[in-house]
Amino acid sequence: MPNPKRRHSKRRTSTRRAHDHLHLPILGECPHCHEKKLPHRACLKCGYYNGREVIDTAAKTA
Repeated sequence: MPNPKRRHSKRRTSTRRAHDHLHLPILGECPHCHEKKLPHRACLKCGYYNGREVIDTAAKTA
């Protein structure tokens, strides 16, 4: 099994890791209640997705 002859420099290591950072999630607006929500997910506030109610929020609050 081949092994590296010399260690990688700090610059080479940090250059490779330049894109390994966390990103904030991209949030869209719910067209029904105008709250922020993740795309392609049902809105947690009103329970609507794609123009219809998929989560019964009234039963959840009671």
